[in-house]
Amino acid sequence: MNDYQEYISINPEIRFGKPYITGTRIAVADVLNWLASGMTFDEIIQDYPELTIEYIRAALAFAAHREQISKIVVA
Repeated sequence: MNDYQEYISINPEIRFGKPYITGTRIAVADVLNWLASGMTFDEIIQDYPELTIEYIRAALAFAAHREQISKIVVA
């Protein structure tokens, strides 16, 4: 997903500036944690009907992009 940016927002006044799903107060980290705990897309959407498959994929794409551009500096 190349257009994840339309689904993810960052605002210092919402969720303490953590990336969140646009139009909600659900943090990208929340979505990633739910997936890591074994929840399926359908289970997440059932619990949070304001989310869609596109939003969940955008959270994954956002995390992948962040990982791709992150650098570790060894001092």
